[in-house]
Amino acid sequence: MLVLRRPDTGFRSANATSVAAKTLIIVLSIFFVWAIPAVADVSGKPRIIDGDTIDIAGQRIRLHGMDAPEASQVCEADGKQWHCGQEATWALANIIGRTWVTCVERDKDRYGRVVAVCKVGGSRGPDVGSAMVMEGWALAYRKYSKDYVGAEDAAREAGKGLWRGLFVPPWEWRRGKRLASEAANDNRECPIKGNIGKGGIRIYHMPGGSYYSRTKINEARGERWFCSEDEAVATGWRRSKR
Repeated sequence: MLVLRRPDTGFRSANATSVAAKTLIIVLSIFFVWAIPAVADVSGKPRIIDGDTIDIAGQRIRLHGMDAPEASQVCEADGKQWHCGQEATWALANIIGRTWVTCVERDKDRYGRVVAVCKVGGSRGPDVGSAMVMEGWALAYRKYSKDYVGAEDAAREAGKGLWRGLFVPPWEWRRGKRLASEAANDNRECPIKGNIGKGGIRIYHMPGGSYYSRTKINEARGERWFCSEDEAVATGWRRSKR
């Protein structure tokens, strides 16, 4: 009598389980690799936006660990106001010169800008942020980093840049704080005018601009005031050409 027996599938079952487990590990590995944000290195000749922001080929980059006066910010020295925000922008341009920079991403800010450590030339070149703080044109941004505290201490002791007089820290200026002399001439905490023109074009006007005094803000139409250019750009406005 011929007896038919069911083939022993134990080996095959174990093998199938092993294959499934390996497949699962591979899938999870791929998922975690894609889930980890990529760290970007950006190199090129930058366009200077302000004292702590540059642009390389359309990529807006905020310098890590430091904060410079806003472009329209004023400071005081020897009893007189001076445009420290503009000076800080020019100082950054002088530090970088006509060469290119290499930036290593550290983070991204709430506006989607890359926050990076940038060096003149290659990775062994001078640290741009450190140089700005060392010369007194920016402050160590202690809220996010302590990297440049020593450089700030040296600049303060030497009375360089901002430290030669009175100023409001940039992060406080953006919240509306002003020097007493500045507040006397500005009855608004945020002086940048965000105007909506024909066709819904959104343009912001800086104090001192050709159309600033004649521009009237109608908040009922969606027009508004800004404390900084970064805030205006991040919300969809562009700067007036005049």
